[in-house]
This record gives sequence, structure tokens and C-alpha cells, in this order.
Amino acid sequence: MDLWDSVQHNLYIQKQVINHTPKGLKRNSMKKIFLPLIAICAIFSSCKESIDSIINAEEVERIERILASDEMEGRRTFTPGIDKAADFIAEDFKSSGLEFFGDNDSYFQHITMIQASANAINGKFGKESLNTSNVVANTTAAEINIESLDGYTVVVITKEDNLFQKAFPLTRRAENIIVLIDEAHKKNFARMPRLVGRAKFPSKFSQIFILTKNVKATSIALNIKNTLKEQKLKNVVGVIPGKSKKDEYVVFGGHYDHLGIGKPDKNKDSIFNGANDDASGTTAVMMLAKYFNKVKNNERTLVFVAFTAEEMGGFGSKYFSKQLNPDKVMAMFNIEMIGTESKWGTNSAYITGFERSDMGKILQKNLSGSKFRFEPDPYPKQNLFYRSDNATLAELGVPAHTIATAKMDEKPNNEPNYHKQSDEIETLDMVNMAEIIKSIALSSKTIISGADTPTRVTLPKRQ
Repeated sequence: MDLWDSVQHNLYIQKQVINHTPKGLKRNSMKKIFLPLIAICAIFSSCKESIDSIINAEEVERIERILASDEMEGRRTFTPGIDKAADFIAEDFKSSGLEFFGDNDSYFQHITMIQASANAINGKFGKESLNTSNVVANTTAAEINIESLDGYTVVVITKEDNLFQKAFPLTRRAENIIVLIDEAHKKNFARMPRLVGRAKFPSKFSQIFILTKNVKATSIALNIKNTLKEQKLKNVVGVIPGKSKKDEYVVFGGHYDHLGIGKPDKNKDSIFNGANDDASGTTAVMMLAKYFNKVKNNERTLVFVAFTAEEMGGFGSKYFSKQLNPDKVMAMFNIEMIGTESKWGTNSAYITGFERSDMGKILQKNLSGSKFRFEPDPYPKQNLFYRSDNATLAELGVPAHTIATAKMDEKPNNEPNYHKQSDEIETLDMVNMAEIIKSIALSSKTIISGADTPTRVTLPKRQ
């Protein structure tokens, strides 16, 4: 029983005593009861002051001003700016007293990515010659040598198909695939290197995209030589060990990467500072870490993670999800874009995939009687449940949901600064942000204590 529960329990007992006391004795009884009650309420008030002293608008602004500063250069993956942001988050985790995650010797969870660039492509498909103009490989192999279609799944993209809609999911498949693309897609095929040429996790599988006049040909001879470049990423992860349920985890996460530097806008601003997306979520994670390590009321182990590379495909969360047993993850709070008011105004936020587990109902229950409320995601057409770092863990069965306030309507009612240089700290409501973060802390109390365990999520894996 936590402190608030104790207060309510005492109130109930004392009310019963008073109601069953003879009239002549009630005054004295009330005197005797009133003084301890004052003490109890004082303690509770002190606890509220404690959370307010840790999670407040001033602290929100302090962190935001650093994460969303020009010095961080928009926190683009593989840039000095994102490294500066990672160092800042790690230092804050240290000052909050967090422990390292797993066998790590720092707060950094290092990730190696491989980018392959073709320097020689030669071969034939049927009677057609194959070269760099009609072959693109999604691979991390230094060399690919194919003498037949055996061992490869063959997929055909006809002239009636949407090229990218059909091709992109194939790049995620853990199998060797040869994709035959009708030459009617020649114009769009020129964009394929951008689709598959990004850095990716090392893999033994390759997907080969071939633009061809004859998708029905059956013979192939193809050699591809690539230059490989290693690229390094890092999540920032800290832990508060649980007491009685150390092997059960509750994860609080948000991505700290953004879009970096681009073309100047009409105000000659070239830096995408990402104050709302997602410095706001990262700020929340940092403040929750400080708060929970201060109160130390977690029976379950709490994991705080700032994810990298969300904007380029969620690689940080994908790597993180492989480092722990998903059956041991009881819940995941992903926090994304909470810096502006929701469609319901202040003191409110929504939960993506609300209907996919009972986690949202648990949070609502724990906030009963407060001025704050969590609502189901009002933008189902936007498929937000799959568009942030919660998705990877959700696909593994974890009740993993994103908490957000961003208005994702169609124009003109959407977030005006989303993925723009104008996503600056001046556009955020610091007071409301602090209230959202406090509400996340308070609504999670029965989950981190082990009193509540959200139902698991059952989802088909993305193809």
C-alpha cells in the first residue's frame, strides 16, 4: 500500500469510528483523530512537493534548451551533434544515480551498422545484360555471386504494382530474395538506391532488385562487389534495479535523434532542432529517471533508454529489443512529442494502440480523481502505433505504447512545426509538459510496484 492509499484507508477507518461513536464522545474522538490526520496529510503534501521539486517546468526547460540547442546541430544520426546529445544524456543519467544496463561498462549501448556501396555489377538475367543501371542490392555482403535462382525467393513487381509500396517491406525480410521489376518502373527505379542504400545491421541475407524487360526469365548469372563502411550508433541506457522483482522490467523510452541540418527555410534557419520531436520525449525519460531513483519505490527493474536512429528506421529500438527477453518486459512507456497541447487541451495525452492491451486502462485508473486524463489515440488512420519505437517491442508481445500529444490530423489542424526548422523550444508549453511527465510517473505506480501487469499484445509481425 503506497502513501496515498494509506491516507485514504485511514480516512475511511476514522470516519467509521466517528459514525459509531455516541454523540457525547464525538467531540473528543474527533480531536484525537484530527491531529494524526493532519500529520498524515502533511506527509502526503510533502510527497507531492517532492515530485514537484524534481519534475517541474524549470527543469523541463533546462534540459530542452540543451537538447534542442543549435550546438546539437539537429542531432542527426552519424554526426558530431548527436554524439554531443548522447554525452549530455549519459552525464544526466550519472547525476541521477542510474546503473549501467546489463554487461555494459557505460551508459552507451554501442551499435554497429554496415553501409554497402556497389563498385562493380556484372551479369545476365535471361538474355539481358545486368549492370549498375538495372540492379540494386540491399545487402551488407562484400561480394554476392549468383549462378541460379535456387536458394532465392523470387518476387515479381508488375507494371500495375506500386513499386515502393511492394518493394520496401521486402527489405525487412530475413531471407534471400530476387525481386524482378517490370521496366515500366524505370523512372522510379532510379530512386531505389536511396531506399536500400542506408546503413543497416549486418545480415547474411540479401535482397536483389532487378529492372527487366522479361520478368519471366529463369536463368541468372550475377556478380556484385561492394565497398563496406562501418558506421557506429549508440543508445543511452540507464537502470534502477528492482527490489523483489528484479527480473521483471518496465521500460521508459524516447528517441533523441532528429533530422540534422538541411536547406535554409524562409527565415534562413537550416537546423532542425527537434524540440518537440523528440527532445520532449527524451526530456521526459531523463526526468522520470531522476524522480524514480529519488523515491526508490520500484519493485520491478526500471530501464530508461534514449533511442538513436528512430528517424532512419527505428534501428536503436530494434537493437535494444534484442538485448533482453521480451517475456520479462512487463510494460514499455514510449514518450514522443509531448511538448504541445493535445486536441483536448492541457492536462491530457493519448496512448497509441490503446485497445491492444489494458495498459491504458491501468494508467487511467491510477489517475482517477486527478485533473489529468489519458485518452485512446484519436488518429487511427495515421497508424501511429507502428510509427515509433514502441513497435518493435509490441511485435514481441510487450504491452508497449506511445504516449503523445501531437496533433496528427490532416492540415490545417496538424502540428505546424512537425519535421520543420521551426520545431523550436519557443513553441513548447513547459508547464503542461511537466504535468504530463508527472502524470506518467504517477500513473505507472502499480505497474512498477508489480501490483498490476498489463495484458500482452498479440500482433502479426510487419512483413
